[in-house]
Amino acid sequence: MLKGKFKLPDKARRVFPDRLGSLVAGLDDKVDENGVYDPVVESGEELEFIQPNGATLGKESDYKIHYEYGDDGIFGLNGKMMDKEDAKARKRSDKDGPGQASVMEVFAADEKRSDLEHELSKKEINLEKLRRTASTDLPEGGGLRAATWKLLLGYLPPTRDLWEKELTENRQKYAKLKEELLSSPSELNRVNDDSLNSDELNAEGDVAGPLKRHGVSHEDHPLSVGKSSAWHQYFQHTEIADQIERDLQRTHPNIKFFSGDSSFSRKNRDAMRNILLLFAKLNPAIRYVQGMNEVLAPIFYVFSTDTDQQNAANAEADSFSCFVRLLSDSMDHFCTQLDNSPVGILSTLSRLTDLLKENDEELWRHLEFTTKVKPQFYAFRWITLLLTQEFNFQSILRIWDSLLSNPSGVQDMLLRICCAMLLCAKSRLLSGDFAANLRLLQHYPDINIEHLLQLARDLSSDTLSCSLSL
Repeated sequence: MLKGKFKLPDKARRVFPDRLGSLVAGLDDKVDENGVYDPVVESGEELEFIQPNGATLGKESDYKIHYEYGDDGIFGLNGKMMDKEDAKARKRSDKDGPGQASVMEVFAADEKRSDLEHELSKKEINLEKLRRTASTDLPEGGGLRAATWKLLLGYLPPTRDLWEKELTENRQKYAKLKEELLSSPSELNRVNDDSLNSDELNAEGDVAGPLKRHGVSHEDHPLSVGKSSAWHQYFQHTEIADQIERDLQRTHPNIKFFSGDSSFSRKNRDAMRNILLLFAKLNPAIRYVQGMNEVLAPIFYVFSTDTDQQNAANAEADSFSCFVRLLSDSMDHFCTQLDNSPVGILSTLSRLTDLLKENDEELWRHLEFTTKVKPQFYAFRWITLLLTQEFNFQSILRIWDSLLSNPSGVQDMLLRICCAMLLCAKSRLLSGDFAANLRLLQHYPDINIEHLLQLARDLSSDTLSCSLSL
């Protein structure tokens, strides 16, 4: 049995809230009396706004992507169909302003791609160099982001000759876990019976005779209510599976990779469902928390769109292992018993407050004392969902390049980005009251992602007061 594999550390096995958003004041109250959501806040002078980049997330078309609030009160992607040439022109315009990208930028991008391909082809990969490259954006296509993320998460070893062995073993373990934990008891019995009959035939030869019947014990009966019954344990997860299915239906509803009735999107949702349900079964004290689907989505998308066909075909197994690795770094944030501990969510929010105070005491005082907009009201979602609800999908991938490549860990860079988000909105926050500031931070506007990440990298504990005029 492999039930001990892929579990989170003991410190993370705690009872979690049913909904991530339920702990954040105001997340469920975004509808006005007419049932319409408030529009996204207008830009302030300090913000460098851009329209979200166009993205070719579907296999059939390009999209112009922007954010709006969906029925569940969280950011969702909304796509407007464009032809490919318009989408490309929009992408250039969004990134570079009026006009096309310069020749120097094209050469720089090609050189970066070539350098990354060369680094990934080495027998021994320099992880420090790989982190530096990833922190400044990974090139699209060619499976470069997929391979890099696997290395940064420790799923692949830096020694390239070990990749095939590691991948084969992990994929076989995942297949065994699915067989043991996701199959119904009747399916498992049938497999066991087939195996037993095959062994008996091999032992007895081709001797004709009556088929043997195998009895079913009371504990293995579907109507058994015994806690040790395989069927009782199987039905216990039905409610979790239903919740996962509902959440997956709402995952990026306007990206064809995740949404729709096509066999392609259904297959992707089925794979994600397997990952989330298997995680819940392996970690019964944690189970499934609403929002985990959003954290899984970028990983599964990147691995599934790998140009290496074998890697893409095994995206489910690879995503499961990397998902577990990523969550193991932040699960304590959801444990109510650890809220006031050094590893709890309140401690992390306090670190964000301290970081803001060190970099801009004026803004810190205004939020903390004047308007009393506590980080619990907005940053809980930012931190627990790794910013997946605050930006468009392409921007999320770019942000995660920086999160995963940070030598001090995901949480360190995550807090830096959260602080930078506050600093970028400084003048508007200083002029706002409680309601206006809460609305701004819960509906964070579009912003130049590269500028945001650079600001986050520049922050340090030695920085005293950043007076930004953006």
